Amino acid sequence: MTKYEIKGKKDTRSGFGAGLLEVARKNPAVVGLVADLTPSLKMGEFAKEFPERFFQCGIAEANMAGVAAGLAIAGKVPFIGSFAEFVTGRIYDQVRQEIAYGNTNVKIASSHAGITLGEDGATHQTMEDVALMRALPNMAVVAPCDYNQTLAATKAAAEFQGPVYLRFGRPSMPIFTDENQDFEIGKTYVMNEGGDVTIIAYGHLVWPALEAAQLLEDRGISAEVLNVATIKPLDKETILASLTKTRRCIICEEHNQAGGLGEMIAALVLENAVAMESFKLLNGGDRFGESGTPAQLMAEYGFTAENIAALAQ
Repeated sequence: MTKYEIKGKKDTRSGFGAGLLEVARKNPAVVGLVADLTPSLKMGEFAKEFPERFFQCGIAEANMAGVAAGLAIAGKVPFIGSFAEFVTGRIYDQVRQEIAYGNTNVKIASSHAGITLGEDGATHQTMEDVALMRALPNMAVVAPCDYNQTLAATKAAAEFQGPVYLRFGRPSMPIFTDENQDFEIGKTYVMNEGGDVTIIAYGHLVWPALEAAQLLEDRGISAEVLNVATIKPLDKETILASLTKTRRCIICEEHNQAGGLGEMIAALVLENAVAMESFKLLNGGDRFGESGTPAQLMAEYGFTAENIAALAQ
């Protein structure tokens, strides 16, 4: 079925680190700021190669946001890095007032998003960040699916004019997209074509969605898989074309239901009067995260190929 194969495994945060280093070598305006988490954000190589363009802000995320906004106003292209929980919930006021409201050219690099942070548990996990960030005017929300796509998305974010929230994670995940791909902010990628059901996913759940499509094909069901690598601005045209064709879908996201992609697409369906036969959501519901290994938590929340395939039938 699928043209994709696993080319190894690596954490998506490392794709950010590699992408940041690449854009910094090409653009002297790129600067990096981190809130006491240089190794966790994979910004060590950037700091080593460009020490004069790296700012260790300590455990002071709100101050980091303000410094970044000032640097952007001065013509720099700042990337600020921390855990997703800390650069959304902890400093939402600063992100709103100093970055989004001013439409400043700051890139928010958020690692350890969702539940796959694992053993650190609910206080460090976030299942609400997409809802928070997509609610802000001017803010683009990008959630690539593997190491290669995260690297490409980081490069695209550096070229994008305006604030970007870039979402990625800690665990090693399959690498399956092209190594030298182009990434377009605002584009949904059709990973697999099909006519019976649409499986929509982003981030860590794209690979299980592709695996689910294989399971469904073995059962005589043709599944189309969409990788919504940009949640905002949403590629309405590609999503509507698929849903109009299949009229059945399941939307998978490592995020709670409130304010997530599922609700965005539900509104899109209603606005365009698409007569759906089946519309299912697979998400974290209305709950905080838990402690456990990434694999244990993915199973606990039903984020598996087998469960996706069962829901899609």
